[in-house]
Order: sequence, then C-alpha cells, then structure tokens
Amino acid sequence: MAAMPVRESPLLSAVGRVPLVEITAICDIAPHCRLFATVEGVNPGGSIKDRPVARMLLKGIQAGHLDGGRRLLDSSSGNAGISYALFGAAMGIPVTLVVPGNASRERIDRIRASGAELILTDPIEGYDFAVSEARRLARERPDCYWYCDQYSNPENWRAHYETTGVQLLRGIAAITGRAPDAFVGGIGTGGTLTGVGRRMKEANPQTRVVVAIPDEFPGIEGLKPLGHPGDMVPAILDETLIDRRVAVRMEDAIPMCRLLARAGLFVGPSSGALVHAACRVAIEDGLHNIATILPDTGERYVSTGLWSGQGT
Repeated sequence: MAAMPVRESPLLSAVGRVPLVEITAICDIAPHCRLFATVEGVNPGGSIKDRPVARMLLKGIQAGHLDGGRRLLDSSSGNAGISYALFGAAMGIPVTLVVPGNASRERIDRIRASGAELILTDPIEGYDFAVSEARRLARERPDCYWYCDQYSNPENWRAHYETTGVQLLRGIAAITGRAPDAFVGGIGTGGTLTGVGRRMKEANPQTRVVVAIPDEFPGIEGLKPLGHPGDMVPAILDETLIDRRVAVRMEDAIPMCRLLARAGLFVGPSSGALVHAACRVAIEDGLHNIATILPDTGERYVSTGLWSGQGT
C-alpha cells in the first residue's frame, strides 16, 4: 500500500507549551501546602490529551499504520477525541471516534466541527462500552481502520514521561529547589498517571503518587471509577506506582472549579477533583510540595450547568 500523504501542521509544535502555575487559591484550605500544576487547557486542542495524541499519531504515521487510506479509529470520553479530530483535520487524516453519549455538548460539537466521523454510544453503558465498540469495529474492518487504542498504546504514557513529567519536575525544582512530595493525578487511559508517576519516582523514589477516583455514577468526565467488578483497567496503567487512592465526587469538584475560576483558572471538573484530592492529601498526610495537572478548559462544560448551577 502506498504511503499516505500527510500534511505537516505547526499545531504539533505548540503541544505542551503550557504554563506551570502555583495554585494559591487553596491557601485557606491547605495553608501549609504549595500546589503546582500545568495549565493544559492552553494546548491547541484545549486539553492534556494533545500530548499523547500528537505522539501516537506521529508514531502511527511513521509505522505506516495509516497507509492505504485507512481511517484513524479510537474511543474517547471527549478530550482525546477533540485532539484526534483537530490534528486529523490539520494533517489530512480521516478520523472515526466512538464517544459515550454523555460527553458534554461542547466536546461533541467540537469533534463534529473538525469533520471527524462520530459514533455515539449509550451513556448508561459508560466509557468501557465505547472502548468495546471501537475494538469491535477494528476487528471487523482492519482494512478500513487503524485502531490507535489510547488505552493500550505505550506511546500514550511515553508522551507524559518525556514531556509532562519533565516539565513538572524542572519547573517545581526551579521554584522550590527540590522534587515534589507527591503527584496527584486521575485515571482515564492511565497514560498521565503512568508516565508522570514513573518520571517522578525515578527522580525521587519517595515522591508519592496519588490517584483521584470518582463515584461510578454520575462520575466525573475524563476520570475512570476503578475498583468495581467488571471495570476495564487500561493496559498501560501501572498500578504499582499508586501509593494512595482518594475518593472524589462532583460535589467536591464543582466548588473547587468555581474557586479556581475566581483565581483566574477557568478549568473543567476533573481539574477541580484533582485539586480537591491534593488538598486532602496535603492536610491528611502533611505534604507540603505537591504537583498536579489542570487537564482541560472550563469552556468545555458550560452546557452542563457547572458555572450557572443549573443543568440543561
């Protein structure tokens, strides 16, 4: 099969060029904690998913997976789907995405705007069903699709090992003179937690890796509720890195999002959940220097009532 003509895109060079901020808005909640985070919403696609998607896409092109006019196929809760659609449109790559029907309207509209084919699954079935549907399509039509499979693709965690983790370590060390006491993350595909966690523990084996785990329902978009029978554990997730799990609810995430917005950080509910979890471990475990991420932008959740207090 002939190699696929792919357009170069300057958008790729902008991925990961995000600020590192100290979140001082939590000083009344966890007064002895210094909390630092990368603001991933300023990536071209508006979320941290640009990092692994850009790497997986480039590696897939180099390996010839998209030769012969195959479509890129994957499942996503929304943010990775936006990244796939954005870079696919910019580079002339056809994209098909399987997305749970409860993804926010803004995410679905953004994916469609970039011209990707969108397959919506029953929201009651959850994220894992969307993954199963993408795998079924890949099995049935290997001639039509290259299944990128962000849940199993090692280039996912490597993107965070080589960029996100390095940025956090260097930036925090430049300010505090040392590695963080903990990294607080969530699990979607497991890529961020695995990549950053490995990089952190290589720099300092004493750094704790903490994961925020949401309720099974209604849950928090972008975070998997693991620990229930039948939950699909991402293949790239290295659970041996995890030192502590912190339960989080939307009731925890929403007020934290609003607090962050008043401090100039307009972010989504997963960001609120991670900051809430960071405050918990700072208070309960006496940690003073914590790293986390703010995964996406708050614009993506206007229709959910996150900012108005009313659903739609």
